[in-house]
Amino acid sequence: MAYYNFKFMSMLAAGLLLLAHAVATDNFLIADNSTTVKRGITLSPAMNGINFPDPSVIRIGNEWWAFSTMSHYNGKRVHVPMAHTGDFSTWTSFGEQDALPNLPSWVDPDAPAVWAPDVVHLAPGRFIMYFSAALKTSPQTHCLGIASASTVTGPYTPIGTAPWACPTAQGGAIDPAGYYDPSDNTRWVVYKIDGNSIGHGGSCGNTVQPVVSTPIMLQQVSVDNGFTKIGLPRVLIVNDPADGPYVEAPSLTRMPDGTYVLYYSSNCYVTPLYDVSYATSKNIRGPYKKYGGLIQTGTYGLTAPGGLNMAINGNHSVFHANWNGGRAMFTALISGQGSQLRVWVKSS
Repeated sequence: MAYYNFKFMSMLAAGLLLLAHAVATDNFLIADNSTTVKRGITLSPAMNGINFPDPSVIRIGNEWWAFSTMSHYNGKRVHVPMAHTGDFSTWTSFGEQDALPNLPSWVDPDAPAVWAPDVVHLAPGRFIMYFSAALKTSPQTHCLGIASASTVTGPYTPIGTAPWACPTAQGGAIDPAGYYDPSDNTRWVVYKIDGNSIGHGGSCGNTVQPVVSTPIMLQQVSVDNGFTKIGLPRVLIVNDPADGPYVEAPSLTRMPDGTYVLYYSSNCYVTPLYDVSYATSKNIRGPYKKYGGLIQTGTYGLTAPGGLNMAINGNHSVFHANWNGGRAMFTALISGQGSQLRVWVKSS
């Protein structure tokens, strides 16, 4: 399996960390985007490019499971589709099998629009899923829910009869992702305030002034159950003019040197400007410094890549990009130190 290095920010330090399971140096192509595009290399999506948007990934032992936004298989609505791999290369879709077959009572049953689920392993036999879904009393608004299961594939059972987080006055909330910090045995959830849902028009509903804020939030939760809130949420980053209508799809990880990396997407997802960006901090609570696009349109033939999700405190990540009218899942391995990152992707 060959992986190619296609983007790095700043100048790479001599001591930049390699992947834990590093392969030979001659298997890597180190290049910037312009050089890469000229080489004509195109990435291959997982599962032959089936629609699998907003993917998240979890590693259990030496296997990985991925979950995605609601889709349809053979005409059946699947709230949370799943996929599996034993080698992080060949993925198998679970098809019509639904990780979240039953929705909580607060979700609109006719058009639930379950988006961007994320699964965390709390302890042996204990898993929690974070997800967003349309509010029954206000279907244009998404709120965050939680569900639990005894196995990674579920089925997951909703916890409680009310949303876990539902800031309706600010536009609702989407894109939750759990994170465990081994440095101090704490758990956290990052998510997006969906301000563009109450925007004033333009690209993705939020480029006409006044642009509504879409902050990425950080909420500490119980290390035991993954959902009892500890304190109030705090803002990590907000959408600046360069971000277009919003920032979204957050995912946290911690590098071996103690640097926290917040991956996120910026610009409108239906345009080629959509990307994977990142910001770093020495403290999980911030402040975070943005470094801009890491994976962008044109990178190895990708269009509108975004929604990158990291396996907690690992190198393995998944993201989506436009493919045959849908959004297919792609994989990448990421390593780095401080603000300097390297991304390896599987060649076609």
